[in-house]
Amino acid sequence: MERNNVLFVRFMRKHGAVSRKMIIFVGKSNSLNSPLGSAAFVMKWRKNPQLSTLNYVMNQQPRLMGLSQMRDIFASHFAEIRENIHFDNQLGMVHGDPRVFRLVMQQTPPFVINDHRFGIITRGEANVNFNLQDRRIAAGTLVYLGPGTIITPISFSDDLQIYGLALFADFPMPFHSSSATGSEGGGETWQMPSAFNGQVRDFQLPVADEDLMIARRIFDTLWAIVRQTDYHRPTVTALVAALMHHYDQLYHRQTDQQAQSRSHEQTIFDRFLQLVNQHCVQQHQLAYYASRLCLTQRYLGTVVRQASGMTAKDWIDRALVTHIKIELRHSDKPVTQISDELCFPNPAFFSKYFKRLTGVTPQHYRQHGIS
Repeated sequence: MERNNVLFVRFMRKHGAVSRKMIIFVGKSNSLNSPLGSAAFVMKWRKNPQLSTLNYVMNQQPRLMGLSQMRDIFASHFAEIRENIHFDNQLGMVHGDPRVFRLVMQQTPPFVINDHRFGIITRGEANVNFNLQDRRIAAGTLVYLGPGTIITPISFSDDLQIYGLALFADFPMPFHSSSATGSEGGGETWQMPSAFNGQVRDFQLPVADEDLMIARRIFDTLWAIVRQTDYHRPTVTALVAALMHHYDQLYHRQTDQQAQSRSHEQTIFDRFLQLVNQHCVQQHQLAYYASRLCLTQRYLGTVVRQASGMTAKDWIDRALVTHIKIELRHSDKPVTQISDELCFPNPAFFSKYFKRLTGVTPQHYRQHGIS
């Protein structure tokens, strides 16, 4: 099948006595609608037919996609998109213009973000890898991406329409942590809704039309205010709080429904991945995750392999290596400091670990990436 200059080839590949359905995608190297649809990806697939989106993500350096990077991308196109975009030092908004999304997608994925982002999908669909998991998002979906999320777009339809909000580091969040007693500025604050307190890195919520329209109304009100000269920032902060509470309510409603319908094994696997995303920097061993889930290591390993086709240690290693790559490429920290912060026993062990999983040393990756 062919969509947006990307040719998806579906065929059967026989491996021993087992036939497997395989999909590859071939496209122009500058195809807007499939960042992975490039000659480089196809050549890698030909050399290694087992290559998956997950392996592609792991073999590429995550690129920071923060405020300054997005401003650089949009600068030369500002005259074309200015009516549907707003950026200042505190927040950014995109008002349904697909050209903005496509400009970002022209950059080579994967991307990593360092802020909170909210999306409302009103038309079209996309396939995206969030934090090493493939997801399909379609019209009627609310999307949240938290700090540290790694994003690899795979494909999207021509009619994709997204209303997006990014809260940058300087945005005055109307919430405090559970240990805080109030805001430093003396204004009224509330406890952060639990969906955004770091326990969950990302989520995608297919919602009813009514719930989608509530999100749109809050978003549209925000848009009308930030488009004003010297807009009233406390009003914007309060509307952001309302939007976050709306997302939080819908997130917990969905998780409660899923908990009743999905299998016990799938629940364990999902919780395992959440814990890995949260703790892989400090915790590298399966024993920690088994203990947190009150399971034996053997049982957890069996459940993870049955649910995903990969070992639990593979998931831990992949998440950890991705974090190491971000540190190597987007910080000036010496390798010894990164090794220490990531709880490796010594720099030599850290270097051997990274080379075993990537084929290159940390120093080589910092200078040249992975060819």
